[in-house]
Amino acid sequence: MKKISQLLVIILLTIFLWPPLSRAETPNQSPAIFKAVVMEILQVEQKTREDGSVFAQQNLKLLGLEGEWKNREVIYQGLDDVEVANIGLYKVGDRVFMDAYTDESGATIFYITDFVRSGQLFLLFTLFILTALLIGRYKGFKALISLAISFVIIIKFILPQILNGRDPFLISLVGGLVILAVVIYLTEGVQKKSHLAVASVLISLSITLILSLIFTNLTKLSGLAQEEAAFLIGLGNTTINFQGLLLAGFIIGAIGVLDDIIIGQIETVEQIKAANPSLPPKKIFTLAYKVGNTHLGAIINTLFLAYAGAALPLLLLFILNQESGLTFGRLVNTEIVSTEIVRTLVGGIGVMLSMPVATFLATVKLRKKSG
Repeated sequence: MKKISQLLVIILLTIFLWPPLSRAETPNQSPAIFKAVVMEILQVEQKTREDGSVFAQQNLKLLGLEGEWKNREVIYQGLDDVEVANIGLYKVGDRVFMDAYTDESGATIFYITDFVRSGQLFLLFTLFILTALLIGRYKGFKALISLAISFVIIIKFILPQILNGRDPFLISLVGGLVILAVVIYLTEGVQKKSHLAVASVLISLSITLILSLIFTNLTKLSGLAQEEAAFLIGLGNTTINFQGLLLAGFIIGAIGVLDDIIIGQIETVEQIKAANPSLPPKKIFTLAYKVGNTHLGAIINTLFLAYAGAALPLLLLFILNQESGLTFGRLVNTEIVSTEIVRTLVGGIGVMLSMPVATFLATVKLRKKSG
């Protein structure tokens, strides 16, 4: 037990002391970004699109809230012949983010980029924390601590190392396994159940990784289908391995789901053993397997619905374009859809295999403790 704790400390220290690759700094030519509040609606115009739908454009007077624009009035000219895709309709008192550009003549032009949502998000996050503490109590507290550690590892280790040119696949694998170990040992304690959970996840994750590598190559996924990936091309002086980044996403996504079902199965086996220590291992495995099957169905359905929910705009686009010849076969062969299919199916296979693996290990290795 003591050696495992020491190993975790060493791994965490290694992560945070892992030196970044040197990277040349690029000149900062970004616009000035600041928060502002809408003081007055100067003008509003209703315009009609080609399909007959109506949208509004506004000219606004705003007051800067930070930086060099603090307490200074700025004018946003929103009336234009070109419709901005994500434009909002603003009212007095709304807080927004603004960009300030200087054109060739030296004049400053202002654009509203989005609403300021941090206050509402902080309120929701507070409700999340209170709910976790109220329902989970001490376990909920430990879960929140593990969540914070996971966030720090992703932000301070995984992402910076990827941006510094290291292999996203390797970095995410190392970071993901550390997240896994920290979460399990922090929430479950350093005990035999935790060791079995880590072993089960490693086995299941290894299978998931192998399948991810095989089918990412077989389906020729480049990792560039996502709109966000396009913005990373040519960013700074770093060449990003986008296929590796795609696999990294598979890893991070799979770990959380695998952790959930594996911990549940090991706990189920332990409770069955505690309720009836005289049951033979085969019977314990059968009973726990039945419980796992129920949980498994819910998890797989959750995976599918989560991806379907994220892809609703794309699916709607398919429905609308059927008349123009876009078939279902053509849709699933686009890289963006193929990526989600591979992600869902590979993750689903990993989840399904994790249930019997965890159940078997727990049935065998927890036997002496209960006997």
